[in-house]
Amino acid sequence: MRSLLSLLREDGVTHVGCAFDHVIESFRNELYPGYKTSEGVPEALLAQFPLAERATRALGVVVWPMVEFEADDALATAAARAADVPGVRQVVICSPDKDLTQCVRGSRIVCLDRRRRLVYDESAVMHKFGVPPGSIPDWLALVGDAADGYPGVARWGERSATTLLARYSHLESIPDDASQWDVSVRGAAGLAQTLRQSRDAALLYRRLATLRVDVPLAEGPETLRWNGAIRSDLTALCEELGEPQLVDRVQRWT
Repeated sequence: MRSLLSLLREDGVTHVGCAFDHVIESFRNELYPGYKTSEGVPEALLAQFPLAERATRALGVVVWPMVEFEADDALATAAARAADVPGVRQVVICSPDKDLTQCVRGSRIVCLDRRRRLVYDESAVMHKFGVPPGSIPDWLALVGDAADGYPGVARWGERSATTLLARYSHLESIPDDASQWDVSVRGAAGLAQTLRQSRDAALLYRRLATLRVDVPLAEGPETLRWNGAIRSDLTALCEELGEPQLVDRVQRWT
């Protein structure tokens, strides 16, 4: 399981959806051979993915299994759709992944870091990264993302990326010549040179970092209401796992 999407309706009812990567590879691997793969992931961990998906379904949560796309693409799509639905007060993406912060929209779409108990609305994203949510893919393109397997642009670090993008917002708006920059940054000439030489690569990295919002999800916001666990499915799963007593802990059934 990657992350959860939670919708808080005006009536106080919570709707929930969950996205999974069926396989780690996606369309991004075709764009960039160095993008993350399942190589090095323990077989024991990979084997748990189908079980985790089955358990989530048995708990009555809508599941979006991804193959061509990634789980984050499904969450980005669902969040964008839900934010425009009347009656949805707030969309909460329950994930600490920094690439998902590009989905934040004011305080209507926010990210929740469950471990640190931090909520990132637009002002919090600005405070953390120094750039608005719409510039997060550009920021990641410059600094790189080791978890996803792309290196970023040589010499560029978080401070320089933040300074330039806070002024110019997007890669294509950053002048090639550092003498045209109207912000001060250390090593500007070298930064401009490496960006000029690597601009095509940087644009590719930004494409890798940009989450899709056109994933074909069958379920819409109205079908995400959680009504409880599915007794037959969860009972069968718990018995299969040798833990039949777990069903006694469920307080709500469909």
